[in-house]
Amino acid sequence: MESIRTSCSSMQGEIIALRRGLHQIPELGTHLPETRALICETLDRWGVPYQKSALDSSVSGSISGGAPGKTVLLRADVDGLPIREETGLPFASRHPGIMHACGHDAHGAMLLGAVKALFDRRETLCGTVRFLFQASEEDGRGAKNAIAEGILDGVDAVFGMHVGSILGPEIPSGTVTAAPGCCMAAADRFILKVRGAGCHGSTPEKGVDPVSISAHIILALQEIIAREISSTKAAVVTVGRISGGAAYNIIPDEVELEGTLRCLERGVRDYVLGRIAEIARSEAALFRGSCEVEIIPFAPPVISDPAMAALVVRAAREVVGETRVRDTLPASNMGAEDFAFYLERVPGCYFFLSAADPEKGTCIPHHNARFDVDESVLWEGSAVLAAAACRFLNGEEA
Repeated sequence: MESIRTSCSSMQGEIIALRRGLHQIPELGTHLPETRALICETLDRWGVPYQKSALDSSVSGSISGGAPGKTVLLRADVDGLPIREETGLPFASRHPGIMHACGHDAHGAMLLGAVKALFDRRETLCGTVRFLFQASEEDGRGAKNAIAEGILDGVDAVFGMHVGSILGPEIPSGTVTAAPGCCMAAADRFILKVRGAGCHGSTPEKGVDPVSISAHIILALQEIIAREISSTKAAVVTVGRISGGAAYNIIPDEVELEGTLRCLERGVRDYVLGRIAEIARSEAALFRGSCEVEIIPFAPPVISDPAMAALVVRAAREVVGETRVRDTLPASNMGAEDFAFYLERVPGCYFFLSAADPEKGTCIPHHNARFDVDESVLWEGSAVLAAAACRFLNGEEA
């Protein structure tokens, strides 16, 4: 394990350079041509074989060991966000209005480091390491595409990682957290099209006001969590977008609301989604309007296998030391990740690497225009991924 630690730490400069290269070329969704080109150029330089997805810009490949055995998958997401960067970094985004504000640039660079470390010692591996640089995590399509193309065929375990201050800025940079059970929430998107009848703002009695109806719907939706869900069960309903109207003195025909549900349990998820639809339609009808409801599933909860989480903990202790590894979460994170789709089918672990350092200004929340990571810990992420893969292939599963 020390050899992996040494090889990854010696690659720190290259891993940082790769992260900065990816940071400058953020792209959205399924189409990441520059991102894919950088990843492929790097793999070509190292002589690592790979394949390009036919469904999106994902890149995958396999490293065959010197002896037969099981197959482990390492995955990193590499898409960006539609955010205008305000970090002031010398390697800031060159794409206006798009930014790596969730650490996916670091994820890609750390997986590249792990791939290089594993490829260099492939003759010592018993089995196969499969790797995936996944597009389209932020809109929930990437994992589904990869699964459809067979990324999990023959896979016995899967590991992934999130970097940054996602578990809180108080966790020291370089700390690895790998916990069994649910670590991130299920997520769903809902769109409510509230329809009324437009009229002049001075004579509201001549129309049906979808703006007023929307206000009632928003307030009523909060009562689901406040009064219908046990306080011991985490759930959040948020309306994040309201769109309607074109003039201050005109009541419009339609208002559109868009929001998200986050929860940790399937039963809660099904109940709340049903109530969102029921309340929206009922409130609209109460005030003489109507409401069209669209539910767009994103991902189920992220649930790590206990044995795989314990394996990651042992691998991380070898890399960063006993005191910088945590095997429990104070609470599940209410963010979501399409890595959940892999964990539904294959045992594995999704773990976290803190990159939050107040002195370096890297404690800004994710999805923020000033988000950044502490680059000094990037080699550690590569080493933990590689070490976890080696431990699994060597038969350490409990």
